[in-house]
Amino acid sequence: MRKVALRNLAAHKVRLALTVLSVVLGTAFISGSFVFTDTLQRTFDGIFANQARGVDVRVSPKELQSFGVPLAVVDKVGQTEGVRAIAPSVDGPLVLLDREGKPVQTGGAPSWGQSYVPPDRAVAEPERIIEGAPPGKAGEVAINSGGAERAGLKVGDRTKVLIPSRSTQQNPTIDVTISGIFTVASDTGGFVGLLFDDTQARQLFTDGYHVAYVDIAAAPGVPADELRDRIATELPGFKVQNGEQVRADLKSQVSQALNFINYFLLAFGAIALIVGTFIIYNTFSMIVAQRLRELALLRAVGASRRQVGNSVVAEALVIGLIGSVIGLAAGVGLAFGLSAVLNAFDLGLPTGSMTVLPRTIVVGLLVGLLVTVVSAYAPARRAAKIPPVEAMREEFASTGESLHVRTVIGVVLAVLGLVLVVLGAQSTGGRAASTVGAGALALILAVLLASPALSRPVVGALGVLIRPFGPIGRMARNNAVRNPRRTAATAFALTLGLMLVSAIGMLGASAKASVGVLVDKGVAADYVLSGPQQSQLIGLPLGIPDAVRQSVPDVEQVVGFRGAAVKIGDDQVAGVSSDEPMDGVLNYEILRGTGTLGAHDILVENDEAAEHNWQVGQRLELTTLDKNQKVPVTVAGIFKKTPLLGKMVLSPEVFQEVTPVAFQNNFYVLVKAKPGADLAAMRTNLENSTDQFAVVQVQDREQFKGAQGRQINTMLAILYGLLALAVVIAILGIINTLALSVVERRREIGMLRAVGTMRAQVRRTIYLESMLIAVFGAIVGVLLGIGLGIGFLRTLRDFGIDQISIPWSQLVLVLIASAVVGVLAALWPGIRAARTPPLAAIADL
Repeated sequence: MRKVALRNLAAHKVRLALTVLSVVLGTAFISGSFVFTDTLQRTFDGIFANQARGVDVRVSPKELQSFGVPLAVVDKVGQTEGVRAIAPSVDGPLVLLDREGKPVQTGGAPSWGQSYVPPDRAVAEPERIIEGAPPGKAGEVAINSGGAERAGLKVGDRTKVLIPSRSTQQNPTIDVTISGIFTVASDTGGFVGLLFDDTQARQLFTDGYHVAYVDIAAAPGVPADELRDRIATELPGFKVQNGEQVRADLKSQVSQALNFINYFLLAFGAIALIVGTFIIYNTFSMIVAQRLRELALLRAVGASRRQVGNSVVAEALVIGLIGSVIGLAAGVGLAFGLSAVLNAFDLGLPTGSMTVLPRTIVVGLLVGLLVTVVSAYAPARRAAKIPPVEAMREEFASTGESLHVRTVIGVVLAVLGLVLVVLGAQSTGGRAASTVGAGALALILAVLLASPALSRPVVGALGVLIRPFGPIGRMARNNAVRNPRRTAATAFALTLGLMLVSAIGMLGASAKASVGVLVDKGVAADYVLSGPQQSQLIGLPLGIPDAVRQSVPDVEQVVGFRGAAVKIGDDQVAGVSSDEPMDGVLNYEILRGTGTLGAHDILVENDEAAEHNWQVGQRLELTTLDKNQKVPVTVAGIFKKTPLLGKMVLSPEVFQEVTPVAFQNNFYVLVKAKPGADLAAMRTNLENSTDQFAVVQVQDREQFKGAQGRQINTMLAILYGLLALAVVIAILGIINTLALSVVERRREIGMLRAVGTMRAQVRRTIYLESMLIAVFGAIVGVLLGIGLGIGFLRTLRDFGIDQISIPWSQLVLVLIASAVVGVLAALWPGIRAARTPPLAAIADL
């Protein structure tokens, strides 16, 4: 029976190639996801391998966005028994300007400055200067080799550095001279690092009372772990680690971020494999149908049911093995291509040699084999039950069972799914989304089970579209309706892909509509000053509002908005702070109390106030994220929920007290003109007044909405690109099914040719049949996507997506494209059918 299985595969090479391809694509996506993230992980591990080398103990804040380690604590650490030396360090974000005064683009990678500690005072291994010399005084900096290449700078060049956290009284840019170039592990990607003289670094990045962290060297004979435990006991409010723990901590943070990317990519790989499952199932079902006489003859000459079933499974194993092996190799290529695409978009990711771990090989092979065998199980079981005599009486006996039971189950699941989606859509948050997700799963299964029964009336109705083709059109419709199982299984692969395309399209349209409504109703300003879109780490300098007020005429109000994060008890709360009253530039509603803030007042969002039972006039105690500083405040007012203000609004004084210097910057500045002002002239004046800050973009409200929309479109493009794999597999499924259908109907096509049907008419029949199947799958997918999209969007109201928009034009294009795809997918099967020799087909037994 093994020989029978292998010879059958060898005899149908085209069918084998198409089926293998569906396994290859899904497996390639899974293995490529692992290779891509493993490569990034190994590259980052190499970067962090040299971090904290030579450090016995490091003391740092427990929270990233904190003031740092107080100088009093630094002194205390230096006096601890067993400490030989300490080396405090400071750092912070910056923007490097090139020789033309333009920001050096990092593609989202960090642009960071830190203090240089000379070797005679350093505890960790110092940076290796490969050219020039380290900074020896204020105004000198050393730059990493990758940053120097990106900026086009060399030793001796003069340029400027923008420090966003510089106060309004200080020049936001400082003049620097490149004193040297240093190297870091895996110095690739967009990372820009500058080393400053220690004294100047403290002036730029700290409040003068804190440092970022303290590296400690143990005295001779004192074990590092013993010193770590001793310091940890004395400083319970800080993170105290040995060098190995510092490196492990950094690797863990990167791993968490990469795990998200990995899960994200694997999800799309799983979608591709699920779509491929139906193709494989359909293929083997048709193979069994075409081989009824052959299998019946095997049964008649003594083959047992088990042997017949095993022969079909053996074919699936061979296909799965070949597809998985090729898919693994293709996965490496896919990972390489993905890395090249991301580098082309200048996302600032480090690069390294491709990493293929044994886990990737094992998972890729197992997934490919498992999916293929599971998909072929039902056809193999059906083949094993073939009655020898009945099968030998006619060429293509029906092996289908009644659709009644599966249709009833499908209807029950559909009702259950609708109930779950409606219930989940009534609320927001993770639990609501999970409820909608459970309903989505039930609805997808309902479509899977009920679509054969659904295909007959729907495809029959769609036959109206091809009525102008006369008898050819009726024949195509009858062919599509004749085998509803095959039609439904072929269409379902496309249904699943287009369901996701529709839902994601709704997400993008609704997000853009929500942003548009938010800006139109919430922003009263005429211009929005914002920072570079590609970098979320760099804010706008604090001095921008004052610069605009002093140099731009006809300005009624300029308000800078800064992000803030505090803790109240153990809860972290995110909010904003404005440097001036914001009533004139933002439309928001005070429900209780007043919007006027005193020096130590705050405004609280109404849901947050209700959750904690806060009232107007109540005294609260805010703490910094590291809980080392406490600030008493009073609730001055409670405002209606709006994404523009977050959970809380802090007064400028409170913002200064709870926000570290390095994180004090604006995320946008709103400018309102006086009545009758010339807005075009004001734009020019705004651009001129902010030119010194290098990173400012001047936008009116429509342009600001457009910029947000472009960011959403970029996200959608990535999602559509990943979903394209599932759609491609679905198209391959249509090609495969139609090709096998042509073989199955060989005698029928031969008879048509014998009675006068022209080759062009045969081709047209196949094209129209394929179009009907594709449009049926697209209609079901689009309708399902709209329903599930509405359900999921209702659960995202707390994230600011409170408008539901259906992109009708896009969905109509999807339906039209599906019809075109159906025709294109039928080109090869149609040509093959038209070439069927009439007499040979009729005589073929």
